[in-house]
Amino acid sequence: MKKFIQTSQLKTSQKEYQFYSLAEASKKLNRNIENLPYSLKILLENLVRNFDGEIIKEEHLLAVIDSVNNPEKRIEIAFSPARVLMQDFTGVPAVVDLAAMRDSFIAKGADATK
Repeated sequence: MKKFIQTSQLKTSQKEYQFYSLAEASKKLNRNIENLPYSLKILLENLVRNFDGEIIKEEHLLAVIDSVNNPEKRIEIAFSPARVLMQDFTGVPAVVDLAAMRDSFIAKGADATK
């Protein structure tokens, strides 16, 4: 997989972490992202992290940044969430969803243990 920028390191006394720097990405793109809304920074980081030059291209990164000032620059982008958060205080909706998936598997003759 082709990377847009190299990862940066953050060292603590217990562990070393790698991350993609949006500051480095903005330099490479020659764009100022300081005033970019936080939600778009999250999308931009996701694109930088998953950049491959084929599905996610430099034009997608530029579109996220440039669309703030020019809505006509908006294009469809690939979004690959690393995690999904569900607001659920009881756990019941998640268990119900799992039970519904299990029942659907059984109805189709599939192995529900999978």
